[in-house]
Amino acid sequence: MQKAVTGDPSSHLGGAGTGKGTAPALGVTPRPAGLRLTWLATGILAVLVALVAGVSFGAVSLPPGSVAVELLNLVPGVRLDSGLTEREIAIITELRLPRTVLGLLVGGMLALAGGCYQGVFRNPLADPYLLGVAAGAGLAVTVVIALGGTDGTLTRLPLTIPLAAFVGSLGAVAMTYLLGAAGGRDRSTATLILAGAAVSAFLSAGQTYLLQRHSDNIQQVYSWLLGRLATAGWHDVLLVLPYFAVTVVVVLLHRRELDVLALGDDEATSLGLHPQRSRYLLIAAASLGTAAAVSASGLIGFVGIIVPHTVRLLAGSSYRAILPLSMLFGGAFLALTDVVARTAAAPAEVPIGVVTALLGGPFFVLVLRTARRVIT
Repeated sequence: MQKAVTGDPSSHLGGAGTGKGTAPALGVTPRPAGLRLTWLATGILAVLVALVAGVSFGAVSLPPGSVAVELLNLVPGVRLDSGLTEREIAIITELRLPRTVLGLLVGGMLALAGGCYQGVFRNPLADPYLLGVAAGAGLAVTVVIALGGTDGTLTRLPLTIPLAAFVGSLGAVAMTYLLGAAGGRDRSTATLILAGAAVSAFLSAGQTYLLQRHSDNIQQVYSWLLGRLATAGWHDVLLVLPYFAVTVVVVLLHRRELDVLALGDDEATSLGLHPQRSRYLLIAAASLGTAAAVSASGLIGFVGIIVPHTVRLLAGSSYRAILPLSMLFGGAFLALTDVVARTAAAPAEVPIGVVTALLGGPFFVLVLRTARRVIT
């Protein structure tokens, strides 16, 4: 017997309804609650707090109140006296603000991609690097650094390493798709995961071989692999911004479809959705954003696991809430983590990937224990 579906089918896709529909028919899974304004306001506040903190603290600490006033002065038509010197204003606008904004963009993309992957693969522990993005970027950067000449001329060009990481990331995803396609037309999410693991292992082996052959470049490679947000000016921000915009628009416009996919392919098809097409569109957008983030910051782990999973626990299971909140809280999380990386061992700087790993390791253990308790 077929399930009865009441109301406009588009409402089951998360569209805005009139609010006067009848109760769901027997056997139809209720639609999860959507994004609440309270959580949206909290996410925006977290971004603003992270922005002020990221600009205020560093080798030279600045008063957060004065920094907030100076940031307001960047708004057209606003002119307030912050009490800061010209040198301090230059530190804000030329050094710390670009770095903090880059952290907001990279963290937002990684968390958004993580939430998207978790919805597509129906696994709350899915990672933005699942399809070989990290391995492809790592191999490409290793090739550039190892084979870029003994004087490092190639690596000193401003776009060389980011471009290599971006191309390597997308190349790895393409290899994963091609390997997954070898099994036939019906490529399941499990097939893609296995293909991603195989591609990652292959590319990581190539990277290890190159590092062994060019041991004098290991330090430079590892400094990139451990992640960093060091940037001089707005160059990296402008490099990442177009990919951030494309990823956010595509993923957020299709976030309702993830709630439908959670009901199963048969139910999604009956509601007019093409499950495979939706999955691959979302995977492609998330992979593009991850590749752009990796190209600008290196490999920063756990952001795509910690943030979406925390949002799911706090704000509910609907991807209409998980994805936009993950973007906001992910950006705030990485910007604040960068403050810790800059100040924890000052004047030295801890790689930001090390800080996220120290935070993510215990969180990952907690999630595993919780999942095991639920299963048993």
